[in-house]
Amino acid sequence: MKIMIIGGFLGSGKTTTLIKLGKHLSETGHKIAIIVNEIGEIGLDGDTLSSTGIVTEELTSGCICCTLKISMEYTLSQLSDDFHPDVIIIEPTGIAFPRQIKEDIALMKIDDLSFAPIVNIVDGTRFNTEIEQTPKFILTQIEDAEILCINKVDIAEEKKVTEVREFLEEVNPEAEVIEFSAKEADEKFQRLIDLLAGKSKERESREAINSIEASEVSSYSGELIIKDCELEEQKAEKYATDVLTSISKQVRLINPNFVGHIKIAMEYPGTLMKASITSSESIPHIEFFETKGKDCSLKFLSAVTNVEKEDLVKIVEGTIKEHLLQEEIPFGNKVKNIQTINIL
Repeated sequence: MKIMIIGGFLGSGKTTTLIKLGKHLSETGHKIAIIVNEIGEIGLDGDTLSSTGIVTEELTSGCICCTLKISMEYTLSQLSDDFHPDVIIIEPTGIAFPRQIKEDIALMKIDDLSFAPIVNIVDGTRFNTEIEQTPKFILTQIEDAEILCINKVDIAEEKKVTEVREFLEEVNPEAEVIEFSAKEADEKFQRLIDLLAGKSKERESREAINSIEASEVSSYSGELIIKDCELEEQKAEKYATDVLTSISKQVRLINPNFVGHIKIAMEYPGTLMKASITSSESIPHIEFFETKGKDCSLKFLSAVTNVEKEDLVKIVEGTIKEHLLQEEIPFGNKVKNIQTINIL
């Protein structure tokens, strides 16, 4: 059973990469499972992945390399015993250190494990801002990687991509650096697939670092029940755009150069809408997926740099509810947190 760990800071494009990678491996005869770890208590990426028909196991309420070691060992053991995958792809939260995850898994009592080279995905459009906002964390992720992927080259300036490559090669000259757009399964993306066929190198263990503290990121997540299950696509898109734009504007007043991930997922019968922004400079990105779900809900997750959690909670929760009232979309609070397991 081969373990692939795909790391990268919040909003770098890990989930999109996973979808492309997972589909390729599945279509080429591999039996795969994906473990998704969210920083908050509400899982959005698991919903997106499960809508594609990929086997997923979602861990919430913390970070794999910190508070969820027991859950991770149990999850890997259960997947091995019950599902027998050839490959398990792990998507850590954007504020985890993949090398620590690998070292923790290697110590677990699980038979016949091997590791692909550790991957770290870098956003080619906002890398300079990431380094400014949380330098120690980003540098550690880069140093830990064996494959460094510069993502979003389809929208990043060529000069900026070149600068990012030069920086990565200077910080970690032993890593393989590749460039691609995770949205496009082309020959550049194929290079990542080829490299993952190799094996991870053995390295000396280092002292564990608390990645959540090192990232200087505050997070807040939650879920609301939507009582209007006849919500039109156009109305849902307008709502998400207005909410994310307003949240971004308010967060910029506290930290004009924030990076991270603010995500909303609205689900109603047959449809999942996912909307997100990844920095102070980005505009809302919205996608629609077909689902088999019949429930109506709104999940949200926010994780941004250098903003106090109290301020983030006030901005995110207040804006989401305010705009629901403005759009006359009836809602109620969800009482319990979500722990989702999808085996499709």
